Amino acid sequence: MEAARGTKIVIVGAGMVGSTTAFTLLLRGRATELVLIDYNKEKAFGDALDMNHAMPFIGKTTVRAGDYEDCAGADIIIIAAGAAQKPGETRLDLLKKNVGIFEGIVDNIVKYTKDAILLVATNPVDIMSYFTWKRSGYPMNRVVGSGTLLDTARLRYLISEQKNMDPRSVHAHIVGEHGDSELALWSLTNLAGMHLEFTEEEQHQLHEDTKNAAYGIIKAKGSTYYAIALALDRIVTAILRDEGAILNVSTLLEDFHGNNDVYLGVPCIVDRTGVREVIKVPMNDDEKQRFSASAKKMREQLDSIEQFM
Repeated sequence: MEAARGTKIVIVGAGMVGSTTAFTLLLRGRATELVLIDYNKEKAFGDALDMNHAMPFIGKTTVRAGDYEDCAGADIIIIAAGAAQKPGETRLDLLKKNVGIFEGIVDNIVKYTKDAILLVATNPVDIMSYFTWKRSGYPMNRVVGSGTLLDTARLRYLISEQKNMDPRSVHAHIVGEHGDSELALWSLTNLAGMHLEFTEEEQHQLHEDTKNAAYGIIKAKGSTYYAIALALDRIVTAILRDEGAILNVSTLLEDFHGNNDVYLGVPCIVDRTGVREVIKVPMNDDEKQRFSASAKKMREQLDSIEQFM
């Protein structure tokens, strides 16, 4: 696939998520220039060199290690830096560690660009996205979190396995926090417009398996990175191609079923401007109550880091 002409993507954080995302973007030809920034400059250099050796197989793309001044002129800056989630550690346990890391990252980015779209992948992603929006001074549409896009994919996969069908044909949504208070919108789950019925036990098990998927992967191999890299690639593609795709990303809520001033994963129209519009999908009373509980949980966490914003 030919790289998009004149497209520059910067990835801050060359850990497993950042490096896997860079390689995914390279393979899919999303940019003419990929820049890796990491406090471990040798690691970023090694990743760039390794990917450059693939050019005879895929064609010419500039991949290099860089520094924050390379954010100038970037179309998209993906922030994947931060402390890794450890076995038994919730995403919210990461909060204070990653806020400290993000202070320096965001302040350095805004020195060199006010025009890029900032795509946040670091957990707890909803809080880090809100922090990035506040700290950067960017308009909310240009600070996008990966949100519940991956959680939604996990649910669609699990349903497809149960129903023996193509996961691309399953329409389902996980919304709210990318984490323990997320919820499935069973009232909207369908196949080609036909409502999919599940028993309460099935709903509970599918939701638990979706919610806890990352914990199982972390226990087995230390971290998750393949599926989130593809989720980030999907968001990048929707932005660069000006698709107007509906994706469950994390964005600022303004009177979303009565919830305000938090970033949470909800269906959004994503195009070249970032989040063009939030889709206020219908929810039943139980779903509204659970979504508001997720928003309240995020608001409490945000209040605890208010002094850093």
